[in-house]
Amino acid sequence: MLWRSVAVSGGVRELDDPGFRRLRYSRYADDHLLGFIGPRAEAEVIKAQLAAFLRDDLALELNAAKTLVTHGRTRAARYLGFEITVQHADRKITAGQRAANGAVSLRVPLDVIRAKRALYRCHGKPWHRAAIQNLDDYDIVRVYGAEYRGIVQYYLLAGDVWRLSALCWDAQTSMLKTLAAKHQSSVRKMAARHRAVITTPHGPRRCYEARIERDGKPPLVARFGGIPLARSKKAIIVDRIPARLPTPRRELVIRLLARRCELCEEPARVLVHQVRNLASLGTPGSGQPQWAQVMSRKRRKTLVVCHPCHDHIHHGQAAAATA
Repeated sequence: MLWRSVAVSGGVRELDDPGFRRLRYSRYADDHLLGFIGPRAEAEVIKAQLAAFLRDDLALELNAAKTLVTHGRTRAARYLGFEITVQHADRKITAGQRAANGAVSLRVPLDVIRAKRALYRCHGKPWHRAAIQNLDDYDIVRVYGAEYRGIVQYYLLAGDVWRLSALCWDAQTSMLKTLAAKHQSSVRKMAARHRAVITTPHGPRRCYEARIERDGKPPLVARFGGIPLARSKKAIIVDRIPARLPTPRRELVIRLLARRCELCEEPARVLVHQVRNLASLGTPGSGQPQWAQVMSRKRRKTLVVCHPCHDHIHHGQAAAATA
C-alpha cells in the first residue's frame, strides 16, 4: 500500500483538511496496489481488514513480506515492475507553482537494470553469447534487438528511463562481440559493418542493422537500438493476445476416428489391439501371422481392427498357445 499523510494546517486546499481521505485501488493479475491519503494508522487498519477478508471469505493468506505500507515520499512501492513514488521538490517552480509536489512518479528499479545487464556480462564485463554465435548475422541482431526493445518500450513511462543506457551499452557490446566471434574478427570491424542511421520523432539516431536481400521483395531488416531513452507520457503497453492454435490430435485418435480396420481395410466399428513390445511379435518373415506382419511393418504396438479381426487375432493366439 502506498500512503500519503495529510497536512494539519488550515488552508483552503482539500489536502490541507485533516479529515480528508482518498483511496484508490489498482490490480493486474495477482499484483495489486492501494493508494491512500490519510494517517498511517488508518492505512494499517485497511491492511488488516484486507487480510481478514482474504482469509475469511476467499481462504487466501496475505503475504506479509510483500504487502507493505510505505510512505510515497520516503520509500517507493513496487507494482508491475515499476517503482512508484510521490514527488516533492520545493525548488522546482513551474508557472509560479511547485508543480512537482504531490505528483506520482514512475521509476525503473535499479535491481531490474542489474538483472537485465547480467544476461550480457561475464567476468565483470560484456561478453559474447556462444549459444547464438553460429546463427546468421540477421538472427543475432534480431535476438539482441528484440530483447532490448522489449525492455525499453515497457519502461518508457518511467521518468528515469535514461538509466537503461547502461543496459544498452552492455547489450550492444555483447552483440558486437558475438558477431566478432562468429566471423573471427574485431568489435570495431563489426560495428563499422552494421552501423546505420535511422530517423525517429526525436531526430536521427544511430543503430545497428543486418539485412537479408530478397528478389522482388523488400529486404528483411533486423535492428538493434535507435530508440530514444526519453520518457513518453503517451506510451501504451499493449499485451498481445496469443493466437489460439488448435491442439493436434494424437495419431491413435485420428486412426480411431477413421473407423476403418487396418487389417481387412473395411469400414466398421473398431477397437485397438495392443502388444507389450514389438519384440514379442517375433522376427519379420518367420511365420508371423498377418496382423503381426502389419504391426511389424508399421513399427506400431497398436493396431486398429474391427471386431471379427480382433476375435481372429485372439483365437489364433490361443490356438498357438495350446499347440
